[in-house]
Amino acid sequence: MLTGILLLILLPSMVAQDLCKDGKEGYKVRLSLKTALGDNAYEWNASEMFFFRSTLAFSMRKYFNEETYDISNILVCNETQRVSFVFVVTSPVNPTQLIPKEEVERAVKLSKHRINNAFLLSDMTLEFVGIPPTLAAPITYSTPPWLIVFGVVIGVVAVGILSLLMSSVTKRRRDKDKGVGPCEEEEGREAMPKENGTALSSLGVKDGIYNQGFSNDDRFTKL
Repeated sequence: MLTGILLLILLPSMVAQDLCKDGKEGYKVRLSLKTALGDNAYEWNASEMFFFRSTLAFSMRKYFNEETYDISNILVCNETQRVSFVFVVTSPVNPTQLIPKEEVERAVKLSKHRINNAFLLSDMTLEFVGIPPTLAAPITYSTPPWLIVFGVVIGVVAVGILSLLMSSVTKRRRDKDKGVGPCEEEEGREAMPKENGTALSSLGVKDGIYNQGFSNDDRFTKL
């Protein structure tokens, strides 16, 4: 009786292990600890394997958004000392039924960066054979780069035009200030009529001024 109960308990796990060893529904994992960490590489042991199975159970829970997956649903087989192995995921409802590889692949891709960070590795040093690495999402900008470049070019052109205008205006003012003086005064002097060396126009009289001191009229000299 006891043997029959133990057989019923262990039979699903044994069936799943056989499916894992078959490899058709499993994924192979390779870890390159020395390549990634060099002298700081840690030893891969049973505790690290337990941690790996836990991260995969977390990935399955996150993908299916349900808490029914546990570490017992992650079966590992075909382990090698160079840190490679095969794993399969069993259904929480029926341990003899494996989760399709497509579902497992989507779950791994969804949490791959979390798995990498957990083991201090990358897509190149923690490889799921048959599951291509998930590329990082392209960077998106709120403003298109070409619009930023266009704005900078227009700004530089506008500054250049303003600088040319200001320099031309300043030059004209300087030339105008230098032109007022001897030249304009000389031109004014040439335009005025002269009589006896005196500019009559400057006195406000067109025909000159009558000076009685130089008059020959002797009306005022007679007694």
